[in-house]
Amino acid sequence: MNDDLRLHWPRPAAAWHEAAPVGNGRLGAMVFGGTTSARVQINDSTLWSGTPATPAEGLAAVRAAGAGPGRLAAARDALRAGDHRGAESLLMAFEGRYSQEYLPFADLTLGLGLTAAARYGGRTLGLDDGVVEESATEGPLTVRRRTWASRPAEALCLDLAVTGGTLAATLALTTPLRALRRTASPEGLTLAAALPVDGAPLHEQGVAEPLRYAEHPGDEAAADAATRAGGYDPYAVLAVRVDTDGRVTVADGTWSVSGMTRLLVTVSSSSAAADVWHGRAPAARAEHRARAAATAHRALTQGPEALLRAHRDDLRPLLAAARLTFGTRRAGTHDVARDLLSGADEHLTATVMFQLGRYLLASCSRPGGGPPANLQGMWNAELRPAWSSNYTLNINTEMNYWPAEPTGLGECHEPLFRLLDRLAATGAEAARSLYGTRGWVAHHNTDMWGWALPVGMGHGDPSWALWMMGGAWLAQHLWDHYDFTRDTAFLRERAWPVLRGQAAFCLDWLVEGDDGLLDTLPSTSPENHFLSPRGRPEALTRSAAIDTALVRATLTRALAAARITGAGDDPLCAEIEAALPRLRTPGATAAGHLREWADDLPEEDPRHRHLSPMAAVYPLDQITPDTTPELAAAALRLLERRGPGAMGWSWAWKIALRARLGDGDTARALFAEAVRPLDHDTGTHAPVDGSVWGGLLPNLLSTHPPFQMDGNFGLPAGLAELVVQSHGGRIRLLPALPAGWGEGSATGLRCRGGLAVDLAWRDGALTAVTLRRVGGDGAEPVPVVHGSAETEVTVAAGAAVTLDGELRPAC
Repeated sequence: MNDDLRLHWPRPAAAWHEAAPVGNGRLGAMVFGGTTSARVQINDSTLWSGTPATPAEGLAAVRAAGAGPGRLAAARDALRAGDHRGAESLLMAFEGRYSQEYLPFADLTLGLGLTAAARYGGRTLGLDDGVVEESATEGPLTVRRRTWASRPAEALCLDLAVTGGTLAATLALTTPLRALRRTASPEGLTLAAALPVDGAPLHEQGVAEPLRYAEHPGDEAAADAATRAGGYDPYAVLAVRVDTDGRVTVADGTWSVSGMTRLLVTVSSSSAAADVWHGRAPAARAEHRARAAATAHRALTQGPEALLRAHRDDLRPLLAAARLTFGTRRAGTHDVARDLLSGADEHLTATVMFQLGRYLLASCSRPGGGPPANLQGMWNAELRPAWSSNYTLNINTEMNYWPAEPTGLGECHEPLFRLLDRLAATGAEAARSLYGTRGWVAHHNTDMWGWALPVGMGHGDPSWALWMMGGAWLAQHLWDHYDFTRDTAFLRERAWPVLRGQAAFCLDWLVEGDDGLLDTLPSTSPENHFLSPRGRPEALTRSAAIDTALVRATLTRALAAARITGAGDDPLCAEIEAALPRLRTPGATAAGHLREWADDLPEEDPRHRHLSPMAAVYPLDQITPDTTPELAAAALRLLERRGPGAMGWSWAWKIALRARLGDGDTARALFAEAVRPLDHDTGTHAPVDGSVWGGLLPNLLSTHPPFQMDGNFGLPAGLAELVVQSHGGRIRLLPALPAGWGEGSATGLRCRGGLAVDLAWRDGALTAVTLRRVGGDGAEPVPVVHGSAETEVTVAAGAAVTLDGELRPAC
């Protein structure tokens, strides 16, 4: 613990964007801190508007509006004839309503019998153990408070200790949702709420009832009867249980204690949505209340020290699995404004942002918890958050999980795989009904229910709404997990069935062009437009570069998975082998930059924030300086054309791309832009075109604005790429180290093939490296490259090999 990395804020949070996040994969909280009053804003990652039937209802609606294979064929004919507007008009019928909203749950407010004269010692968040610590003093009294979210206990925990006297306190629980039941007793508080059965995104201003509740959510007998009949009751409960040595009173629903020196608060939840997520039969309302209360009580009986010890024993090994330190500073308590947001020490800032991103992913995405990390991770205080705080599949959800494998958080991938299982089911019916294909499809957005349709309500811009490759991109994460771990059981049992379904869809989605090559049609490049010969912005064409890259990756990896798992005689494999040589290949425009579409079309916005054609560089490994130098040069020219920053996720992608192309110095400059404090109003949403740049909030969360967590997740992935890369069958050490970051070290960075790497460098040169076998084939040779030096080693199962800076065996 003495070498822990801690963030410090000297004052309580005055607003949500100053609060400190904690989470256990299901429950999350933003800790505001304070003396006389302290707010803890609580989220449950299973609390979404909508119902399990929402995807099927949406599909039925678009089918009734005329969407289907016949209309798709007509739209394709219109595009072939150059009639973009006619094609758009036909395809608008395919746009469903919207994916659902991720919702806040409650606020727990702790009132303390201190006065305004009490001195606050600040808040500290441990990025190695996930504990927020606070202190306050007034006269002889000293108050210490610790807050954490325990995965073993399935509870949010708040521990308070008083020395130098006794103290009084109150607890209150409120919700922005429709409250159905509130109770207060000496044991604690309970709050039950109804969730909306439909929630419209903030940008859909024309929806008459943007948050719609069921007609009679408070009728418990009717709700339970409907549940027993197979219906869905949008019900959730939060239970607060308290242990203290003071005198407890409850009056008019208010919980109070006086004369205390200790207070332990545990909070747990139960929801109908969680039952659905985990494949359980939905419980009756009384059972939800009993379940939440029992979990909170079980945690309470352990006592604070045992609870904290179990929490740290669970989280610390995961967070310690990998470290990346730029410079020599890591351990200690760092003032966020003074040491980080000021730009005083870019090495420390890079070190902190690497660990912060890992900490956030480990806090909001764990096996057995809730749905995967969404646009805001799992932290949200708004009933109508920006873009519904959902899953946006044309970059954002994928970026959330880019650091999972390379930074030692492979287990955090599991909730995403569970969502993929759901999408493979809902998306199969959408693929068959809308497009007449096999397999499954996903588009621009999804939610915890597995929404698989296009969104847009018939007026969404086709550049984002009518993109059919969301499932193809998400499915790459299954292969990535296998590639890093070489877990063949996972590949056979989890990955192959989903990859096979996506490969079947891709095969059926392809159509033959006039030249005999296979195209995606219609195709868009999210979220850009090209200019038609008439000078009008258009979105629909054939074979955008990202489509072809994703189809190629899906087919190639599905074929490899089949052969590895013994399914090589599957008839689909022969179809894949026949299709792969007929896919279009990437190319350059007449100006020399990587083409965004199959044809050399002028972009409406040459500096567009999206870098969709660059997916072939990162994360898909299809264009590299070693294997395709001319295309890599064209990709670099496209990056230069796009220019520097825009918002968090765009910066993170550009950093990773520069790293893959060996340009560490520009990556460093981009990082410096990305970690500047936001210099304008956090509550005003910036234009989506990137004309107003984002930055970091006072709590170091990344924002456009609005706040989006993807930038925080993308940065550690990009930073890791500067130090270790493992695509293309070789491990590259310091492949893109910035000149100004000449000293540092890393431990536990993961490489494809089942390897972990520890290394150190000084004056920009490698001093030592150790490769450890954590999975895969111990007899497989491992090529290792650093600068002009190259060697090949064998790392046996469970063994390690150490080399010096010249890649010679260390003595």
